[in-house]
Amino acid sequence: MTSILSTRSCMLSVIVPAYNEEEVLPIFHARLVAALANVPELAGNWEVIYVNDGSKDGTLRILKDLQQHDAAIGVANLSRNFGKEAAMSAGLKLARGEAVILIDADLQDPPELIGEMVRVWQQGADVVNMKRTSRQGETWFKKASAAWFYKVINWLSEVHIPENVGDFRLLSRRAVDALNQLPESNRFMKGL
Repeated sequence: MTSILSTRSCMLSVIVPAYNEEEVLPIFHARLVAALANVPELAGNWEVIYVNDGSKDGTLRILKDLQQHDAAIGVANLSRNFGKEAAMSAGLKLARGEAVILIDADLQDPPELIGEMVRVWQQGADVVNMKRTSRQGETWFKKASAAWFYKVINWLSEVHIPENVGDFRLLSRRAVDALNQLPESNRFMKGL
């Protein structure tokens, strides 16, 4: 993994795993930065760490361009596609924020909810999970397979995984440090 990050400290780190996101990245980044700017509690004290997970398109080029224009942007480049879980783990190891948000670049989760997440964290929460209230734009097959996934995994597992809770979450520094201590190299973040 190559990493190009600034050294300033921050209140919030936002980790964005990216795999072949060239088309959506400019839109996502603009919405993310606008959402962060609208959180007065942060007062501009944040960083965004994009983790390029071996993209084959122009994702890395776009990320490097974003980084050149903003010192708050960090880019970690994985040597090949290791998968989203590995990309998120790499981002967690690099994050310096007192709180860390994980969000996908595909805009299925609205960055505009970050302010609400930060306020819940500031009230003492170590983990703030965001739950989808609808699955708009997904086929019936995707919706049905997601529903069955949660039913089967919860039936088989001792750990209950709430339905429609993806990876869009905020973790306190304490929670991030605990996750970074886990020895597993193949993680399933929704189950941790």
